[in-house]
Amino acid sequence: MIGVVIPAHNEEQHLGQALQALDQARHDPALEGESVQVVVVLDSCTDGTASVAARHGAATLVVEARNVGSARAHGATHMLAAGARWLAFTDADTAVSQTWLSAQLALDADAVCGSIGVADWSVHGAHAAWLDTHFQATYTDRDGHRHIHGANLGVSAQAYLRAGGFQALACSEDVDLVRALERSGARIAWSAAPRVVTSARRDARAKGGFGDALLNAVAVHLGALPPVRPCC
Repeated sequence: MIGVVIPAHNEEQHLGQALQALDQARHDPALEGESVQVVVVLDSCTDGTASVAARHGAATLVVEARNVGSARAHGATHMLAAGARWLAFTDADTAVSQTWLSAQLALDADAVCGSIGVADWSVHGAHAAWLDTHFQATYTDRDGHRHIHGANLGVSAQAYLRAGGFQALACSEDVDLVRALERSGARIAWSAAPRVVTSARRDARAKGGFGDALLNAVAVHLGALPPVRPCC
């Protein structure tokens, strides 16, 4: 069985699209009928995220951690207990492609770090066109990239356990896991084959993550901040 984990904190606006995309990926013919289970980890949600998950038939876990590393870890533990041989992680504001899971498995690796795409920059208003150009010029969206995104990550159950799993980190939990995988000797594929499209949201759920990196890029462009390296 393949287990897919989505952490969610007040994601009623985006989660439905994410689950619709995952439903397509679950039925990819290339998976040859292997079971795919999806769990949404409801972390300190105060909106209608749980109702959206229920409408789409997704299993849910409830935690009160307000910590993305802890949420991912709870979801992984749930899936391992259910018998998952492969764990795939994405985000509630991310739509995976139909071949997302099969592309991960086809790489025959212990772990897969995928790249991301952004379809709509309009939330950044007057800076949308600049951000689009900046992203295309600076982001490596091809095999051999060295990006690490919790929105596009896969790992075998055995490799995950050997590496010690996700730690309770509010930021860079995905980077921390991949570094632990590297130390454990895991074979990691840095691939652009598993495709996902994520949001360019301004209201980032994980402070210091991709959303904050975009805001930082705009601030640097406007001269409001000196160039700095985001935490993840």
